Amino acid sequence: MCRWAAYRGEPLYLEELVSSPAHSLIEQSHCAMRAKTATNADGFGLAWYGDRPEPGRFRDVLPAWSDCNLKSLARQIRSRLFLAHVRAATHGATRRDNCHPFVHGEWSFMHNGQIDHFERLRRPMESMLDDEHFHARTGTTDSELLFLLALQFGLRDRPLAAMAEAIGFVENLSIHLVGMARVRFTSAFSDGETLYAVRYSTDAHAPTLYAAPMGGKGGYCLVSEPLNDDIDTWVEIPARSAVILNGNGLDAAAFEPVMDRSTAPREAMAV
Repeated sequence: MCRWAAYRGEPLYLEELVSSPAHSLIEQSHCAMRAKTATNADGFGLAWYGDRPEPGRFRDVLPAWSDCNLKSLARQIRSRLFLAHVRAATHGATRRDNCHPFVHGEWSFMHNGQIDHFERLRRPMESMLDDEHFHARTGTTDSELLFLLALQFGLRDRPLAAMAEAIGFVENLSIHLVGMARVRFTSAFSDGETLYAVRYSTDAHAPTLYAAPMGGKGGYCLVSEPLNDDIDTWVEIPARSAVILNGNGLDAAAFEPVMDRSTAPREAMAV
């Protein structure tokens, strides 16, 4: 399982999540405390928003703790919204194209979890993509393909509804082809204005997600596990929940996959 951290609020140096805290993301890359695997050494990545609509991105296959460039970038880059990720591979080789975050246009996405039996589901998932999204795929992970599937289903206009449809489609497909479905999914994604997060699993083992205020004036960070031992600061987000973080602060809502796309709520889930 991977570890990640995301932030939205007043501009903040990336090091405040990535390298400075006692249990920073770099620390979690070799000593995660609340993950199935303690070591997340199969690459890392950053995506951050500045003056342009599209995010900047830096990814590499080195373990996060051993790349001096990561600490240097995190110390110098200041952003109002950014995503950071350290990878423990489940599907896909250790290569740069498989490192999170994934980016398409103004959207960025990162994920902790997995789709069971992905090799049997990959081709029919790909067949749902139009040419734009099919040719945008550069890696081989279930995470990137699920992101592109959500874009195909309308992520740009109704983010949570599209993500619910994408996960529901994968579950339906798995039940049809395999006879069962297991999806574990805790993700963060953004268009550069609003930061979304979802914690969901088909079983009782949804990957962890925590939130805490940071940076003042309504800023928050969302993380796979707390960055320090101040237990009163961190709130665990329940499974089957979505988090919406924008200029109005943090809000949460129930999240359920839509097993039939025709029944997806259009306005209620469009944030």
